[in-house]
Amino acid sequence: MILVAALTCAACNKDDTATQAASTQGGEPSEAAAAVGRVLDSWHDAAARADEATYFSHFAQNGIFLGTDAIERWNVAGFRAYARPHFARGKAWSFKSTRRAVTVHPSGTVAWFDEDLATENLGPARGSGVLVQEAGLWKIAQYNLALTIPNARFKEVKALLDAAAGSPTPPSR
Repeated sequence: MILVAALTCAACNKDDTATQAASTQGGEPSEAAAAVGRVLDSWHDAAARADEATYFSHFAQNGIFLGTDAIERWNVAGFRAYARPHFARGKAWSFKSTRRAVTVHPSGTVAWFDEDLATENLGPARGSGVLVQEAGLWKIAQYNLALTIPNARFKEVKALLDAAAGSPTPPSR
């Protein structure tokens, strides 16, 4: 129930300034918001170093990863099976947060965030999601990776997506 409320509040909050203000006290991030940021930084760093154990340890027990493809809604076990060959090659992927806003629910047990990402292979991207406290640790309950599309280019991108709609759809994960 708290997770649904957190997602609802996050979806309603369209003003980055308000989101950042909600996660700070006197201009500095709250300790909880800073801790969430450290978890996300560690998670991104683990992928760049191909540290599979650390990367997946940051997920909540029932965590979900939403990828850039419409069919990519992974539970942790499924995402790990997909990602394992990437980690085995010695480098999974490299995402660096260039801006992040974190909001912590007043209960201190749920946080939601959005971040702009610099990536080697995808170009500019955005991540957003929810972290929850499990056994006193912040864990990623949901991460949504999205590619940002400039509004001026949307017609071109939509045309490409429409053309691909006739292609066979891979099986759902």
